[in-house]
Amino acid sequence: MRLLLTVAASLAFSAPVFADDHAMSEKTSDLTFERVFASPSLDGASPRQAKLSPDGRYLTLLRNREDERERYDLWGYDRKSGEWTMLVDSEKLGTGRELSEDEKMQRERARVGNLKGIISYQWTADGSGILVPLDGDLYLAKLDGSVTRLTDTEESELNPVLSSTSKYASFIRDRQLWVGEVGGEAAPITPKEGDTIRWGEAEFVAQEEMSRMTGYWWNPNDTRIAVQRTDEERVGIVTRAAIGATGTKVFDQRYPVAGSDNAVVELFVMDPDGGEQVQVDLTSNQDPAFYNADDPTDFYIARVDWSPNGMLYVQRQNREQTVLDMLQVDPATGKSDIWFTEKAAADEYWINLSDSYKFLQDGSLIWWSERDGFGHIYRLADGTWTQLTGGKEPVTKLVGVNEELGRIYYSQGRDVLEQHIYVGDYTGEMTDVIVELTERGFTHSAVMDKQATTLFVSRSNHNQPMQSYLADGSGKRLAWVEENALDADHPYAPHLASHRPAKFGTIKAADGTTDLHYKMVTPDMEPGKKYPVFYYHYSGPGPQIVTKGWDGALQQAVVDAGYIWFELDNRGSANRGVAFEQPLYHAMGGVEVHDQAKGTEYLKALDFVDPDKVAIYGWSYGGYMTLKRMQAYPGVYAAGISGAPVTRWGLYDTHYTERFMGDPRKVPEAYEKASAIPDADKMTDPLLLIHGMADDNVVFEHSSELIAKMQASNQPFEMMLYPGYTHRVAGEQISPHLWNTIFAFLKKHGVTPPE
Repeated sequence: MRLLLTVAASLAFSAPVFADDHAMSEKTSDLTFERVFASPSLDGASPRQAKLSPDGRYLTLLRNREDERERYDLWGYDRKSGEWTMLVDSEKLGTGRELSEDEKMQRERARVGNLKGIISYQWTADGSGILVPLDGDLYLAKLDGSVTRLTDTEESELNPVLSSTSKYASFIRDRQLWVGEVGGEAAPITPKEGDTIRWGEAEFVAQEEMSRMTGYWWNPNDTRIAVQRTDEERVGIVTRAAIGATGTKVFDQRYPVAGSDNAVVELFVMDPDGGEQVQVDLTSNQDPAFYNADDPTDFYIARVDWSPNGMLYVQRQNREQTVLDMLQVDPATGKSDIWFTEKAAADEYWINLSDSYKFLQDGSLIWWSERDGFGHIYRLADGTWTQLTGGKEPVTKLVGVNEELGRIYYSQGRDVLEQHIYVGDYTGEMTDVIVELTERGFTHSAVMDKQATTLFVSRSNHNQPMQSYLADGSGKRLAWVEENALDADHPYAPHLASHRPAKFGTIKAADGTTDLHYKMVTPDMEPGKKYPVFYYHYSGPGPQIVTKGWDGALQQAVVDAGYIWFELDNRGSANRGVAFEQPLYHAMGGVEVHDQAKGTEYLKALDFVDPDKVAIYGWSYGGYMTLKRMQAYPGVYAAGISGAPVTRWGLYDTHYTERFMGDPRKVPEAYEKASAIPDADKMTDPLLLIHGMADDNVVFEHSSELIAKMQASNQPFEMMLYPGYTHRVAGEQISPHLWNTIFAFLKKHGVTPPE
């Protein structure tokens, strides 16, 4: 479950540096939640989807507007002239047409449901133009500013893609795959088979949990397409009532809850006109020790790729997610063989899927794996594996591979709290000749062009909001893309003088030995006074919360209001290795609760913390954690805020839930123990429950069951519901309403700063 991490995060500086000391020395007003979520963004410019043209001359990206922070336009930077140009104005070109329900839900699963304008685009292979989806239709933008409309329909064109040579444009419409030559008419190349059959679309769990948003793939020379066929007939229906402000829409959503049947996924290879279809053999060579002998279709297609030599590769993952087979497929016949098998790195563990791999021209493979207990990069060549990176801080992403020079670029942690970009040689054994390309004191991410000659680096720290720049293969900065300097003109300038530093440290986990990292931001405290704590947690598998990167303005608004902001990464969170994540196996709602309790003990022992005023807040998995912490430690917390919580894991989807909890038909006791429903009546501290009433991820039934249980036991609580909002309750007016509601609740229950 890629449960939504909703905190809108924090700003926490170690030592603000100002370009104009006089301008910054003036007394500034406290941040309000209204200003935190208003435009222009206090973070400054926040570019997305940076890409280099095929010839490397142009950099393109999506840039948000100063007057509408969630609307993005397409911009291009000419590296020769050094000039920026708006290539597509989303407001002028857009129709404002309402998106289809399928596209709305797909955007929710991609975590971009709140964005407007252009959210994705693709360069043509020759670099002459850019395919731009906008308001459900497709456009072809040229570098001279001209734009050609390719489609004009009431339906949305989902998952639009230019073929490998850009001869064809393809997309999903009405559950069929459509293909046409660019500039010509498109036609469906797969049949219309009814309401339960989808062609070319990733199934729900692939989109929501596997980060696979597409269901079709072009080969390198545009002669064949691999196309997914999904049959949802056996998937259970969840009747979802999307309760809006002026009415209710009811959707019968195919939603595979834990322990139920998944969709049947098949794969076909066909010509661009749909002819010469061949079905791929996905079920042969299944090890009966790991696969379902009674149902050979009970597995997941994790990834599909064409290699440079035209061979098709499919990553097949068993239902338990402990085994992944790399299938090598003959696209002419559909026959498959297992090239290699990856198994979970430990007993009672799972396989974390990754996009950090690349098929090379010489037939070898660069591959990310946790097989030594930490995520690292390996090379498979001529049947032999070679480990290329090492250490106890995991590699988090393969950034690029330069085949001409034999180099790999990747991101890896340093001291847990910073990410850096490195380059090394992939042609030999693992060596210490690895070069760090980025500056200490910042945390970084990066992307590269296909040839891995140029880096686009994003970086930040607690003194500096997100910056981005172009660098060559040695890491030398060539040009700023967004310097985003904190000068007098920066949107955050009026609030810099009141900034408070962040403190980082470690405490021991509940096992007494493992170090857990925390971050604390305190207000300007007066000696002898004690302050309330706003304790943010997520706590579930996946996100790392505590880093040294820039986090936004929300934390500072909380601190400006007189609260201590605190967060802690418990065992089970990412980027610490297999042994650190493993304690969640079949035991969610256990070790995280007790590790976070150690954070509470640490806080209450501090002489500047009011031990009677520690409030906890979380969203999604964090909302679940609020409930479990209040149930395990009644009377300890002054108040709890639970946003869109999972309350019973049997209501959540197969791929996420079973990865960590197993199949509820086999381990029902684990699900019962992890549920937040049985002990709902044990919560004695004030509770505020929040949920969007059109949530298609953590459906509203999670909260309604909790509500009914607490009402039936005469248990007091408060709630705030948001009609029409999904798992992401956010917006320029809605976000401050939510946060004002939270702090009005805290004030009502006496969780307030000292006088």
